[in-house]
Amino acid sequence: MRTDLVSEPGDAARPNEDFAGVALPACGQGGCVIVLDGVTPPGGGTGCLHSVPWFTARLGGALTELTVSGRDLTLPEILAEAIRRTAGVHAGTCDLSHPRTPQATVALARWSAATVEYLVLSDSALLLRGPDGTVTPVLDDRLARLPRAALATEALVDTRLRNREGGFFTAAADPAVAARAVTGVLPRREVRALAALTDGATRWAETFREGDWAALFDVVAKEGARSLVDRVRALEDADRVERAFLGRGKTHDDATVVYAEL
Repeated sequence: MRTDLVSEPGDAARPNEDFAGVALPACGQGGCVIVLDGVTPPGGGTGCLHSVPWFTARLGGALTELTVSGRDLTLPEILAEAIRRTAGVHAGTCDLSHPRTPQATVALARWSAATVEYLVLSDSALLLRGPDGTVTPVLDDRLARLPRAALATEALVDTRLRNREGGFFTAAADPAVAARAVTGVLPRREVRALAALTDGATRWAETFREGDWAALFDVVAKEGARSLVDRVRALEDADRVERAFLGRGKTHDDATVVYAEL
């Protein structure tokens, strides 16, 4: 088993809103990878006393514990319970019905001696490499499929599209959102390695078009997670002024990569 993890804030002056974790239970027969990308709220209130990093830390912690210990639970059931637990911690002090309440995207994988399970919610990505080298992306593309005009302002995304039918879904305070995730189960023999990434790291492929998913996976597997993040930062810096590449509201975004060879 080989793992590699890098999580870097987009701005050194601001807390990293991503969460990343790898768990390898003592039994030695399985493990899990968890990546969350906290959603930065636009200007205005969130109805919550707590920060996005507070939320992702608690949701990520609950997901880690449940994914390791709840072998009898499916990944959607685990996500639903993790959301429920996290909401319970601050339901008495915060308005969890507010559309900008702290929330996050999710990429989650769990493996045993027999299977590899996966779950993706919103625009974090999970890449699976098979024995023949083929890389299969697991993506929740609902946000990407929305018309660009509908994404003209962040406020519009929050009030009309987030966690609504016809829009896209993130992990916030409603456990029912777990049923919206992209999920699946594969035989363990069909997955040799995997990578989970937030959209700050997938910019290398999705925004700057430096290569396809297989090429991105090769960078991580051969050069390391640090190399991919460094490459993204260099591309962002080179395009800081012109902004020739569409689809990035920030010059730098929090970037997280977790890699595991099974």
